[in-house]
Amino acid sequence: MLHPGALGDVLLAVPALRALRSDAPGDELVLAAQPRIGGLLTLLGVVDRNVTFETLGLQALFTEDGAPARLRDLVDGARVVSWFGARDPAFARRLRALAPGASVAASTAADGARVWVHLVASLDARFRDAAEQDAWRAPISLPPAVVAEGRRLLLDAGWDGASPLVMLHPGAGGAAKCWAPEGFAALAESLVASAGVELIVHDGPADHDAVARLRRRLGVPALALTDPPLGAVAGALAHVALWIGNDSGVSHLAAAVGAPSLVLFSDVNLAWRPWARQTRTLAVSTGGLLPGNVATVIAEAKALLRPRERRPIGAEEVR
Repeated sequence: MLHPGALGDVLLAVPALRALRSDAPGDELVLAAQPRIGGLLTLLGVVDRNVTFETLGLQALFTEDGAPARLRDLVDGARVVSWFGARDPAFARRLRALAPGASVAASTAADGARVWVHLVASLDARFRDAAEQDAWRAPISLPPAVVAEGRRLLLDAGWDGASPLVMLHPGAGGAAKCWAPEGFAALAESLVASAGVELIVHDGPADHDAVARLRRRLGVPALALTDPPLGAVAGALAHVALWIGNDSGVSHLAAAVGAPSLVLFSDVNLAWRPWARQTRTLAVSTGGLLPGNVATVIAEAKALLRPRERRPIGAEEVR
């Protein structure tokens, strides 16, 4: 599998990776991706092995008929799926010369279809029945060592190990994906006042500015989780009562590992919403704070924190 995309983009491919594994359960599943992303999916058991995408020399397939030895060795005798290079017929032709029958498809759908559905369809692995579709969309089961590491991370951050924990993620890969910090602050203050939760703010490498803006507006205490490794974040998510975040790679991770999740999207990006059934996705304005959005997000978060008020898992969740 060749996918050089960001964390959220690659996590949207998990149902497709599972479809491939179900077609050939005895085969080794190898992912060529960014190192930290490939390492995460290997750690979580989604793939068997990962290689660094940039070391394969795939750029040679755009310009010449030769191919680096490492690439030839990797694809020799393998079924190859590339979600890269689909717009260049020469790339596809040269890759298929190395790996006959290779599938080369775009990483997103031209017709606006949900991305994870498009990726499954690009394999010609149509849903054969509802049970199989459900299996492909089941949460990733975390290894016990990962769960334990996540607990240690949270305890080191100051969590008491017992209070219901709400993790906020106010950042994203770009400002156009970020809900206003005033909205997150109002949400945080309402949850602390009414639900008795403890807050922790996730601050990844691309999130420092967004977190700083939120901190300036927060009127309640919140723990900090700053630049943690992805594997430890995955483990920490096993212990949260609720994750609330923008359209980002870590929100996709929360959804994928089964954390109760509320993910905030702009209307134009809903095709990228997570595949996990337990995730609630709300469309909000990211161009300015709308009072109606604040009330809706708060109400949805409170409902998710009260199990008896939760809607059945499996209902489509965009509002």
